[in-house]
Amino acid sequence: MPAFCHTAALIAASWQRHAWPDFAAGPRHKAARRALPRVRVEDGPEGSKHLLVDETFASLYRPGQASTGCVWDALAAPLLALPSLESSAPRVLILGLGGGSAARTIRALAPRAEIVGVEFDEAVVEAARSHFELDALGVEVVIGCALDFLQKETRCFDMVVDDVFIGSGRSVHKPSWCPKPFHDLAVKRVVQDGLLISNTIDEAKDVASGLRRQFPGLLKISVKGYCNHIFVAGPKSLDARALRSSVHRSPVLAGSLSELRFRVARSRRVKKVQSQARSAGPRHGGAWPFCSTATLRERLCGLVETIRKWT
Repeated sequence: MPAFCHTAALIAASWQRHAWPDFAAGPRHKAARRALPRVRVEDGPEGSKHLLVDETFASLYRPGQASTGCVWDALAAPLLALPSLESSAPRVLILGLGGGSAARTIRALAPRAEIVGVEFDEAVVEAARSHFELDALGVEVVIGCALDFLQKETRCFDMVVDDVFIGSGRSVHKPSWCPKPFHDLAVKRVVQDGLLISNTIDEAKDVASGLRRQFPGLLKISVKGYCNHIFVAGPKSLDARALRSSVHRSPVLAGSLSELRFRVARSRRVKKVQSQARSAGPRHGGAWPFCSTATLRERLCGLVETIRKWT
């Protein structure tokens, strides 16, 4: 992750609604106490631009670069798990388009992708078009509520990204209708063997539980220094190591690999069983198989005889 993703500039921009830094709660920036526009764009380090919505850092734009080096890359990375990505035109739905940070990375990963982005706030879309070159991404922009969109939409997609948050500052959270009925509706818009991605913070447990019931495969991506839990739900063939390898080989995302962690999102029950198995291991000599004293003596005698033959 670029150094500026962890600088005071992000703290001064308050707390991200999509990429919540894992810092101790501190005093709000003085600017938050002034009368400021609800939606605005601020200049960041190295020519970057930050989109702030209700004093939350909603999108990041680095001119000339497709990746962000943080959470939005984690939202786009699962696209690499789709088969024949380079030769296909995947259909991607982004619920919570914001300034188009995830859409920009997805476009770079799959230039032929059909991308639909739903954003509730028209002012956010206007800012993204004016300052983030949103129109250059070739995204079909829909202004409206993500829940309403899913209730009416009939198209299906290879990947659906849930990046919907409400609230401001440190009170940012998923809407009351997420995960139910939001994810139930989203599942209906995912093609067979497609993916449903969900960006969560405090709602991780409930979201993971629901996705686990809907899909046979579930991975979790975390970002170094952030509290976000990004779940990747899809077919049983989903593999954390394979996805990590794909990111490593990607010219777009390879630079962000050191900031991303991929793993299987196991339930608490499975984790408990595995923990018990690990704790029981040392009683049997760790990785060594248990054997009787007589068997051990026999093996040692054989080893001694072998040594004698070679000395």
